[in-house]
Amino acid sequence: MRKEVIEWIVAIIAALAIFFLVTNFVAKSYTVKGDSMDPTLKDGERVAVNLFDYKLGDIKKGNVIVFHATKNADYVKRVIGTPGDSIEYKKDKLYVNGKKVDEPYLNYNEKHKHYDYITGSFKTKDIDRETHKNKIPKGKLLVLGDNREVSKDSRSFGLIDKDKVVGKVWFRYWPLNGMKFGFDPDTDYGK
Repeated sequence: MRKEVIEWIVAIIAALAIFFLVTNFVAKSYTVKGDSMDPTLKDGERVAVNLFDYKLGDIKKGNVIVFHATKNADYVKRVIGTPGDSIEYKKDKLYVNGKKVDEPYLNYNEKHKHYDYITGSFKTKDIDRETHKNKIPKGKLLVLGDNREVSKDSRSFGLIDKDKVVGKVWFRYWPLNGMKFGFDPDTDYGK
């Protein structure tokens, strides 16, 4: 009997240790709040955020990430520009380093827009609150929501610091009938 109790205690401690390691170093669960990424991610859906993967590689254009927007709030947005990139939107068309890039994740919102443009027109320097240069500086990212007409993103708060990134959205696990892995678009971002 004593041996069984010790085995149970060891098993519980091991399970808690594994849970701690996974939730603090590998993946973390987040609940999407708001409509800024609709229809890619909807309000109330739950996603697993990979805390580890982006630290090994790098954050790439097109990745959907979670980042610390304020002291009390994390946002989920899509990375549009990375350090060294020159970004320009002309009447809802994206140009990365002078090359036009398709944004297939915007198709639904383009078809259901309420205004002439969902993104509008701007250049990197228009949202770089610090240097006003046309290239994204080292350590910064330009992020936008997929639901551009309602999204609070780099157009309103400027570029974000890379060190504020929590991780990359790995997969949606709730609701179960909407489970999906990977949110990176199949597009060429002008590399």
